[in-house]
Amino acid sequence: MTQNVNHNDSQLTGVPASSLGMILQRGGEELALRKVNDRFTIRPSRNLSARDLSQVNWGNWRRSIPGTNLEVFTVPSAQLDTAMQQARASSSVEFASHIYEIENNPGTAVYLGNQITIQFAPSIDAAKIKTITATLNLVEDKPVEGLANTFVFLVGPDATENPIKIANRLQKLTEVLVAEPNVIIRQEPHYRPRDTLYPQQWYLNNNGGHQLAPSSSIFVEQAWDITRGVRSVVVAIVDDSFDLNHPDFQGNGKVVAPRNLKDDNFLPLPGGTQSSHGTACAGVAVAEENGTGIVGVAPGCALMPIRTTGFLDDESIEEIFDWAVKKGASVISCSWGASAVYFPLSLRQRAAITRAATKGRSGKGCVILFAAGNANRPIDGTLNEKNWVKNVVYADTKWLSGFAIHPDVIAVAATTSLGKKAAYSNWGKSISVCAPSNNAPPGMWFQTTGYVYTTPPIAAALPGLGVLTTDQLGAAGYDKGDFTSDFGGTSSATPVVAGVAALILSANPNLTAQQVKKILQETADKIVDSDPDPQLGMREGRYDASGHSQWFGYGKVNAHRALRAAQQYKSATSAIKEITGKNENRLTIPDNDRQGMKSLIVITDSSLVKNIEIGINITHDFLGDLEIYLISPNNQRVLLQSRTLGRRRELQANYTIKKAPVLGQLIGTPASGRWFLWVIDYAPQDVGTLNSWELKLGT
Repeated sequence: MTQNVNHNDSQLTGVPASSLGMILQRGGEELALRKVNDRFTIRPSRNLSARDLSQVNWGNWRRSIPGTNLEVFTVPSAQLDTAMQQARASSSVEFASHIYEIENNPGTAVYLGNQITIQFAPSIDAAKIKTITATLNLVEDKPVEGLANTFVFLVGPDATENPIKIANRLQKLTEVLVAEPNVIIRQEPHYRPRDTLYPQQWYLNNNGGHQLAPSSSIFVEQAWDITRGVRSVVVAIVDDSFDLNHPDFQGNGKVVAPRNLKDDNFLPLPGGTQSSHGTACAGVAVAEENGTGIVGVAPGCALMPIRTTGFLDDESIEEIFDWAVKKGASVISCSWGASAVYFPLSLRQRAAITRAATKGRSGKGCVILFAAGNANRPIDGTLNEKNWVKNVVYADTKWLSGFAIHPDVIAVAATTSLGKKAAYSNWGKSISVCAPSNNAPPGMWFQTTGYVYTTPPIAAALPGLGVLTTDQLGAAGYDKGDFTSDFGGTSSATPVVAGVAALILSANPNLTAQQVKKILQETADKIVDSDPDPQLGMREGRYDASGHSQWFGYGKVNAHRALRAAQQYKSATSAIKEITGKNENRLTIPDNDRQGMKSLIVITDSSLVKNIEIGINITHDFLGDLEIYLISPNNQRVLLQSRTLGRRRELQANYTIKKAPVLGQLIGTPASGRWFLWVIDYAPQDVGTLNSWELKLGT
């Protein structure tokens, strides 16, 4: 058996020679790799100083990887192979290797160490092990405690192949149960997007700093370990306008059902010279993760931009919420209110909101959020007013924000980067939760006969960072660039909570709107502000016996805790009905054909999809050639299986939302219609057959 080690790659492993070093054995799975074209590593054969490393002529030294004795070099991509040859020829270099990325995980660098873990079959004795490993120039390092017949080997200096290739050769041997190279990947405790401005988005995640309390963020990185959102969860942002040309709103399926109620069309774009408030709000909630700019709380979710008329009559409110429900909004975020001190809702307005909150999402209800407002006043209460400009408000004054106190609404207050009440944030018994935003003197604007009046000013400086978000492209917006760094108010806090609600529904789409509200409130952080309000002198930064604070509601939203609760929440909704379709017609998969083949299952039930599972049975000479997609009746294509199956020949697998989270995009879509399994073979020679497949839909 050991004589086969010297045979060519395809004879030994069943894997094409070009693919042998591009499949990583890992935890019983095979991950497809690709080479990084402008970097490589070396392992020096002797101690080299930083000066020595900087003076070599075959690359630019960048850094050491601690604990590995690896040094990283960069070169122009066209010079990579030449540079690596020169490094290998140097007497000071023991080993030079490519750096890899895991396919579909760009930016995740995989570095090669010099260890391979091998688990041999129980019957293989020490002599046989030595024969196998010596042929590949492996040197035994140590046994693996707790695993029988399992050892760590070092790749010796005379080895002619890297650890990945050697592990793949070993994996084919009948004497070997498992062979895994020890690869090195940068530690990252929780998911962090690589969008260039993300480090400045303190309100999503931070570790403290200047004007920054560690408890001031919503801890979204831990939440993103669970989900970053799915396209089937649609966040409707209702506002003045949206610059949909912004790069952070691009992406397949990102924008759905746009509406411009002001001009009665479907282009809710900014016009005139005023800044686009909606562009900023939408960025906070759902800006796309695309490697540049910012990232929203729920970057994987879709955006439904609804431009208002600018006036709040019964018809306009009905149009807003009826459109959102009809077009499939999951969350409706409203960072606005009436320009009146006291504004109760009309019967129709109340009914329109209730309809959306109870009838939306096929009866589970849309999650509806309203900003508490920016006057530092009660959303429902009386205050003795004085010192207003021209006494526009004076003596005992009743304040009422009808939208914010609606029982089906989540009313959102604002906190600062220091974990304190934002000075302007409205307050009261109907506040549900709060979220991070900027800090500033109160700025409630009251418009009468052409004049703008503001609340009495605060003289003292008020610390707190602004919110970085999307702005109109160019000089038309709040700032001259494409982003603004000082967005704020409860206008900014509200889409933060809307994004968290969207993540909750991405993790558990069966929750009702009321259950989402309950989760947000029960998992919120009980931040405390013992300081008096700088304008009114009141102290409401603590919680009563029910756990509620007039300033903070039930606390500051915590995305991570909310998503964990959503995963564990047992929905009180009715049991899911299962619909099953099966196609057992054997079909040959065309070899090396990008058109592939499609197999059909027709579903006649008209319910909406609540759960989905696909079972697939395929035999193929080399499954690593295949990509497998599911195509829904609305022509949405979902990648079930990438080219990571390697040399395996039989695939009998079930794909669920847990295993393939991308399937969550189909939740809430109609079940009825033509469903296709699409199988594509991307490489020549190896052939196979789709034996059968099954579709199970929960409705």
